[in-house]
Amino acid sequence: MEPKEEDPTLAKLQSACSDLKKLLHSSASMEASLEKMDKNFDTLQETLSTASRRVGPLQSLAIASKALDTRINRAVSPALALLESFKLAESLQHKLLQLTSELSSKDAPKKRLKALVKYVDCVDKLNAAINSISLECEPAIQKLQEVVEFLSRTRATDQYRTHRLRETLITLKALYETEVDAMRFDGLLDEALLNLQDEYERILQQLRHRNIAELQGDVPAEMMASDLGTELEVEVLRRISETLAANDCLDICIDIFVKVRYRRAAKALMRLNPDYLRTYTPEEIDNMEWDNLETATALWIQHFELAVKTVLVSEKKLCKQVLSGIMEGLIWTECFVKIADKIMAVFFRFGEGVARSNKEPQKLFKLLDMFDSLEKLKTQFSEIFEGEAGADICLRFRELTKLLVHSSSKVFWEFGLQIEGNQDGFPPVQDGSVPKLVRYAINYLKYLTTENYSAPMAKVLRTEQIWKAGVLSQPETDENLLKDAISSVMEAIQRNVESKNPDAETKFFPMSSP
Repeated sequence: MEPKEEDPTLAKLQSACSDLKKLLHSSASMEASLEKMDKNFDTLQETLSTASRRVGPLQSLAIASKALDTRINRAVSPALALLESFKLAESLQHKLLQLTSELSSKDAPKKRLKALVKYVDCVDKLNAAINSISLECEPAIQKLQEVVEFLSRTRATDQYRTHRLRETLITLKALYETEVDAMRFDGLLDEALLNLQDEYERILQQLRHRNIAELQGDVPAEMMASDLGTELEVEVLRRISETLAANDCLDICIDIFVKVRYRRAAKALMRLNPDYLRTYTPEEIDNMEWDNLETATALWIQHFELAVKTVLVSEKKLCKQVLSGIMEGLIWTECFVKIADKIMAVFFRFGEGVARSNKEPQKLFKLLDMFDSLEKLKTQFSEIFEGEAGADICLRFRELTKLLVHSSSKVFWEFGLQIEGNQDGFPPVQDGSVPKLVRYAINYLKYLTTENYSAPMAKVLRTEQIWKAGVLSQPETDENLLKDAISSVMEAIQRNVESKNPDAETKFFPMSSP
């Protein structure tokens, strides 16, 4: 009998059963492996935990060490920067010695000025370095001391490191206590400042005014102020001024400038031979010969104008060029006024002496000349001496002008009173001729009405009227004021003539009519 064919379904089931057995066997093996891996992980975790517990303190120690290094570096860095500043100052001192030697060997003016520019620049850098040391020293010492005290107290680092930091602290303190002040007050910087003061005075003395005596007799338009010094000379003076001011030598700088420039300005004016200015009191002027007084007042007018328009304008420009960079430009005007004050005082006292001297009739024309010259200078004088610094000089200028107005007016009116009072002392003429006093008075009035004196006299009369009536008053025109004033003197002449000779009226007025 033939065997039966195998059932396909059964074969499939047998195959599936075999696969399941294999799968179960693999799962069992995998489970064993997982259990083994789990044990390994537990062991590893336990090992890591142990390692973590051992590394933790080391990590904290590393963080603390880094923080300590940072703290020490913060304290040491300023000290290192301070030492670099000391090195810079030392190198600048060597350079300054070299420049001093070079400067002494320069004889040519231009080369010497250029060497001075380098010298001043080195002095400025040395001063800046010393200032930096002065500012940095105390904070650097304080920070270093704090860290040394901290390390000594906490023992956060080894003794060698602490010892080195303590030695550095002691060295810095010694430098601060001895070297810093010595560098500023007893070292090369102090010597350099003394050299600069000498150079400053020397250059200022070399800046001379042109010979203003050559300008005498020229028209005012030619009275032009000249520049004092070249651009390089002015630049060097400006740099030295600022350097001296920055090193607490401002007072010395100003004293040198004012002293030297006053002498130069005065010497320039002395070329005019103003010996007449030695006579200035009213009593001395009263004793002067008339010709000498006429010459003196004429020279005073001319010299006053020359002093203002040339010498003082040039000095003012130099003051501004050299000193305007100091104290925000507040100091140069005061220096200029100090230079000008003594010079102008000499001119003022002479003018005041003339104005206060005896009120003789012939002095009227000299007084008017002086008054007219001040009026023409008034605007420019106010511009030259503008501001608070020049207030006193401008005030004295105005006071002299007022004094000349008062004196001129008083001489004129007293002249009329003298005529009317017949103070000539002569008896009436017998031949019918015009008396000497009358002839003098007529010529006097004719001269007063000339172009040179009519306008100043009218202005004097108008000014006097404003003073008496007030600023808000409306004075008459200059022409009417002068006409009325002359008419009053003419009437005094008429009364004088009539008092001596009643019949003289018909003789006098036809002669005096224009």
